[in-house]
Amino acid sequence: MSPVGFAVAAALGNVIGALAVVRHLRRGLRLIDACLAFGAGFMLAVTVLGVLPEVLQTSASPALYVLLGYFAVHLAQHVFTAHFHFGEETHRLSASAGVSALLGLTLHTFFDGVAIASGFLVSERLGILLFLAVLLHKLPEGVTIASVIVAGGQSRAQAVGGAAVLGGATILGVLLTEHVTSLAQHGLAVSAGVTLYVAASNLVPEFQAKRGWLTAVAFFGGAAGYFLTERILGGLVRP
Repeated sequence: MSPVGFAVAAALGNVIGALAVVRHLRRGLRLIDACLAFGAGFMLAVTVLGVLPEVLQTSASPALYVLLGYFAVHLAQHVFTAHFHFGEETHRLSASAGVSALLGLTLHTFFDGVAIASGFLVSERLGILLFLAVLLHKLPEGVTIASVIVAGGQSRAQAVGGAAVLGGATILGVLLTEHVTSLAQHGLAVSAGVTLYVAASNLVPEFQAKRGWLTAVAFFGGAAGYFLTERILGGLVRP
């Protein structure tokens, strides 16, 4: 299986999320919003149960690289970026807010690609699991960047273009991991920190203040979805 094909599919998720914003597809946006909790649960399960055990066995100084990945996303998204949160932006922003959000998200989406490629270097099963974890947050990611760009007064075409840039960064992450030794060696550990941050520090805060059973069921359902998917893949692809 080619990781590049999976990266392209994930990148399309960014564009689809952006199109939901620029075409005002309210039903689609509500569905994407509901996916936040499920995606967070799935991503946490993949990281803690699938990636970290592998990283701790095979990587030199693995905990350090995981921590670096976690801190790098926080630095890019919440220190160097003026305004950022996952989900649709409904307030008017400056044009520079869209640029800074795009730059902040590019690092994270690059390591989405690194995660996919690094997973396939370990096994097809882990690669597919990481692809699914990436795909689940690509839709809200596309919504985020497109709505920030539109709120900054930019055109719909620019909003979709911003989402395409994020998708391109994911594809680039896959391509470089296949040719850069340091990424092949340490990319999985760094990506574990990145994915952990996106799930626990980006996605969870977006829905944890909402009361009711729906988000809780979706969150725990995401973790359960990991176990089910791993079981299914265990019978279909090599471990």
